[in-house]
Amino acid sequence: MVTLSMVLVFLLVLSRSECELDAKISPPGEATEWRDPDQSLPGSCQPAPSCQKCILSHPSCAWCKQLNFTASGEAEERRCARREELLARGCPPGELEEPHGQQEVLQDKPLSQGAQGEGATQLAPQRVRVTLRPGEPQQLQVRFLRAEGYPVDLYYLMDLSYSMKDDLEFVRQLGHALLVRLKEVTQSVRIGFGSFVDKTVLPFVSTVPSKLRHPCPTRLERCQQPFSFRHVLSLTGDAAAFEREVGLQSVSGNLDSPEGGFDAILQAALCQEQIGWRNVSRLLVFTSDDTFHTAGDGKLGGIFMPSDGHCHLDSNGLYSRSPEFDYPSVGQVAQTLSAANIQPIFAVTRTTLPVYQELSKLIPKSAVGELSENSSNVVQLIMDAYNSLSSTVTLEHSSLPPGVHVSYESQCGGHEKRDGEAGDRGQCNHVRINQMVNFSVTLQAANCLPEPHLLRFRVLGFSEELTVELHTLCDCNCSDNQLAAPHCSDGQGHLQCGVCSCVPGRLGRLCECSESELSSPDLESGCRELNGTGPLCSGKGRCQCGRCSCSGQSSGRLCECDDASCERHEGILCGGFGHCRCGKCHCHANRTGTACECSGDMDGCVSPEGGLCSGHGHCRCNRCQCLDGYYGALCDQCPGCKTPCERHRDCAECGAFGTGPLATNCSMACAHANVTLVLDSIRDDGWCKERTLDNELFFFLVEDEVGGKVMLKVRHQEKGADRTRDIALGCVGGIVAVGLGLVLAYRLSVEIYDRREYKRFEKEWQQLKWKQDSNPLYKSAITTTINPRFQAMDSSPLA
Repeated sequence: MVTLSMVLVFLLVLSRSECELDAKISPPGEATEWRDPDQSLPGSCQPAPSCQKCILSHPSCAWCKQLNFTASGEAEERRCARREELLARGCPPGELEEPHGQQEVLQDKPLSQGAQGEGATQLAPQRVRVTLRPGEPQQLQVRFLRAEGYPVDLYYLMDLSYSMKDDLEFVRQLGHALLVRLKEVTQSVRIGFGSFVDKTVLPFVSTVPSKLRHPCPTRLERCQQPFSFRHVLSLTGDAAAFEREVGLQSVSGNLDSPEGGFDAILQAALCQEQIGWRNVSRLLVFTSDDTFHTAGDGKLGGIFMPSDGHCHLDSNGLYSRSPEFDYPSVGQVAQTLSAANIQPIFAVTRTTLPVYQELSKLIPKSAVGELSENSSNVVQLIMDAYNSLSSTVTLEHSSLPPGVHVSYESQCGGHEKRDGEAGDRGQCNHVRINQMVNFSVTLQAANCLPEPHLLRFRVLGFSEELTVELHTLCDCNCSDNQLAAPHCSDGQGHLQCGVCSCVPGRLGRLCECSESELSSPDLESGCRELNGTGPLCSGKGRCQCGRCSCSGQSSGRLCECDDASCERHEGILCGGFGHCRCGKCHCHANRTGTACECSGDMDGCVSPEGGLCSGHGHCRCNRCQCLDGYYGALCDQCPGCKTPCERHRDCAECGAFGTGPLATNCSMACAHANVTLVLDSIRDDGWCKERTLDNELFFFLVEDEVGGKVMLKVRHQEKGADRTRDIALGCVGGIVAVGLGLVLAYRLSVEIYDRREYKRFEKEWQQLKWKQDSNPLYKSAITTTINPRFQAMDSSPLA
């Protein structure tokens, strides 16, 4: 049977998935988003027609604004490249335009070490200006120091349904004990009180007039009318006022098990002026013995309008418009509590504990505790939850503009370190008083922002904030900009970052010709081969003013050179260790090869024993090229080479036994070997095991060379008798014997059992007491009766 708790857990998981999905969807930006065309390749900077588009294309791009930097026929787009490439091509460092993001600390008050109270500075810095270049990350250091005695506001929100009758009796005496315990950690503490039941519509509450006036089961007990949420006491430091107001409360009643707790939580977080929240640590203690209604349940009572997220408390503190709005969703409750910086503590009974534990996972900085049946442990539960929440430092950010990403790295002190992903939050647990923790916040923009954005960071549960003025760097600040520049054909164009922007009607790299001259055949002849054949500019550019203006990576007078056609190594042009010029790689120092694939280093060729390639090869491109017969990364393996046992086997056999392939020429063939026949036992695996021509085993040991000779110790082992047949017959005989033994044992057990049964049968037969004459089994089933009179009549003569 599907229980209500199972349904609520499913709804919580579904709501969590929707919240995560909403967090991943962001509206598109107004500017072009930066995308790396091939992030796997280093230096994927592509040519761009202007300095602005250059720095936006990739964070590694730089622009050379030197006049006449590009060669004849070379496109101005070639001014955009990586810094190293531009320097190698002759661009002076002072002519490079390579803007980078920066940050400026505007306010950084020192942390209040050992300070107490509301005025302590716990978060630093307080205001920073960050300028981001699209695609380039900026890292911001944030410090937090947990101060002692930070003020606390606690709002006690209680379920006043009829099942909480015993709990209300205990809560009436709660104010003084709760203030005393909280003042152990801070001198500035205030408490308030509110209550809830459910919406006053069917099927949640009975709408019969008599039941609305008195919803409790018996008429004699004190009971109040049902309500959705009532704010009873604003936050105050007067414990007597808390106990007095709570003492005037009485339970109420409703029809179904779930309560309207979400309505109460939302109104307590939204109605900040009525509740009296200060800008300090805010705690909301939620006590109930049952589950809660959530968005969509209101449709059962004919309520279709979603919760509008506004405060609706009347002059009496009642949520007056509860019958008009549906229950809030889990995501709406979590978002409202987070925006109000309120930390909820769910004090619930054991039966509903799993549901609220799942709910707590969806609400940042929340805690769950098990409430006893009469709420007698509520003070200790609140203190435990407060200590857990206050020792957890969670840094989060406000909403992000499109294209901006944030990631965290937390240095919590000691050995604890937590790494967050983009869009996550920084967190440190078990932070002690006066302990400082650090967060490295990485900011990165994928596109330009239309205007500056204020990004706020805060530690949940604390009032301080870090404000980041977020700007994006999307243009070059070239100092050579000049209108009607003499460099551009005596004022025929404007100079911008080393490039001429021609006035209307003028064309060319230096604005040297007009549009009316484009159709002249003389101009086109300068863009073709000498014989006048072939396409204009080799088909890799356009002809302007009698000169080729090449496109892409092409260069040369006729765009005949292609600086992107060089060989590639591992998919990278010139292996990433050189520059491509006119189809040929120009390698960096210590690199060779047609694709700069060879390194001049030899570290990869040195064997552990020393020497290059184990002495069996040559080092080329920092790799060993082995001689014939050797292989391996260091040429240390040789499949065709004989082992010491193979090399000295024949000498050991002929020297010890006079047999083997060298028996006829042993003295000359084995002059280098000194063979000794020993009787020692074989002690280790260093002995070589072989067989003679008579199939007898012998062992020999190869020792170090002495005076140019090899010392061979040989030990003979007599060939034993071949007992394979005896062993096989013994095994078969053993199997047969065991089988016969099992059969005989079985037959013997059956015989013994049959004899016992037969003796018992004979014994029972002898114990029979009845005889055959008295045994009813032997009596006849027919009784014959003779009628004397009938016999007389039968004997009389017939008439």
